Amino acid sequence: MADNKKILVGKIVAPQGIRGEVRVHAFTDKPLDINNFPIESEKFAVGDFGFVRVVPNTNVVIAKINGVNDRNVAETLRGVSLYVERDALPQLADNEFYQADLIGFDVVRDGKKIGVIDCFQNFGAGDIIEMDNGEMVSFAGAIVNMEMRTVYVK
Repeated sequence: MADNKKILVGKIVAPQGIRGEVRVHAFTDKPLDINNFPIESEKFAVGDFGFVRVVPNTNVVIAKINGVNDRNVAETLRGVSLYVERDALPQLADNEFYQADLIGFDVVRDGKKIGVIDCFQNFGAGDIIEMDNGEMVSFAGAIVNMEMRTVYVK
């Protein structure tokens, strides 16, 4: 489902409780911002997804999905990616971008190309660039040049 018309905004990471709720790792700037978008996935349709509450001090949001009423069904959704149509996202200010727009950009350190952006990871300590060669570097402090399709890292 991931293509240039859809933006990944979260991922179901685990069931929550026994009534079918799920824990969602939100990739939005603020976790509850994910509630502002028509979420879709390969497992359910737009409108089936509703957020219940955010887990304090985390990027985890508790959600309820129409038709998912017990833990066993919720468990089958572990790992499901959540998308929003690009057109549903807010207009960006100058010098802002979505990480999805950086896929395929060159990564440069000390004037030397070290790889091409394959995807982004976040294991809790900040965004990490994963490159086509399998190496990973921190995105913290990176400088993005959209015209040159290059990300400069420390």
